[in-house]
Amino acid sequence: MTTLLADVNDQVKKVWSDMFMDELMQTTLLPSLVNKEYEGEINVKGDTVYVSQINRPTATRKSTGSGHEYFETTKLSESRITITANQVISAGYEFDSLVQLQSQIGDQDSKIRQGLLEAYAIELNNYLYSLVSPSTSAPDHSVASVSDFNAAALIANRKLAGQAKWSKQGGWWALLDPSYYGDLLSATTMVSNDYVEDRALVGGQFVQQRYGFNILEDNSDGLLSLSPASAGADCGLLFHPDFLHLVHQLTPEFEVSSLHSNKQFGHIISVRGICGAALGIDGNVKHIVNYNT
Repeated sequence: MTTLLADVNDQVKKVWSDMFMDELMQTTLLPSLVNKEYEGEINVKGDTVYVSQINRPTATRKSTGSGHEYFETTKLSESRITITANQVISAGYEFDSLVQLQSQIGDQDSKIRQGLLEAYAIELNNYLYSLVSPSTSAPDHSVASVSDFNAAALIANRKLAGQAKWSKQGGWWALLDPSYYGDLLSATTMVSNDYVEDRALVGGQFVQQRYGFNILEDNSDGLLSLSPASAGADCGLLFHPDFLHLVHQLTPEFEVSSLHSNKQFGHIISVRGICGAALGIDGNVKHIVNYNT
């Protein structure tokens, strides 16, 4: 039994660890879309990494004959944020026999792996949504009383994004709860192939591309947490990926062990990952929350 346990543990680590992060990012929306570039490495909890941005210089303009042969320089400087990997996400199962696990290790449709993946993804998603914090200074990026998320609402959000000078690189994204997404689906000019170009596939969904936004439905509790508790629907997050930075251990750790030391028959399988996240440079104006009061 000891040999079998060690063999199963080794197989799980080799087979499931390698595919876990790819599957995680393919099945989640917000974690897959935010910026994941950083300087440094995440190996253990408490590791610190950095996100840096070189500040642009100030240009000058002079008329010929008015000292145009001379130019000014700006001292090189950068804006930098520090992100600490101070979050540990874990999920696990207890089961009676190793056979239950052994038969699923090589199964592409393993229910055990899928259950661990979904549990992990939900908690990671909730964590990222808990960091959403749009600017409330004029112009307010927390937009209340949006009862119908239609073309007019999307145009209003585009205006806010433009005023905040969102970069066009990386795309602009809109994650809408089923109620808001349904508002868009009811407008022919928003979804008909006669008006909309070919759409990419993200997280198993076709992206609706309108007015510069890539639009996806997000039915997660994380998104709804942005809305007042009494609403329970009508909520959307619109953002540039640089609004939030996610740092994550490259390969989550799987472990299979016996419960015998607890004077109990059975086994445990667990997955654990280390991560951290923080708003990016000027991140508070690089995202917008819409909700209905």
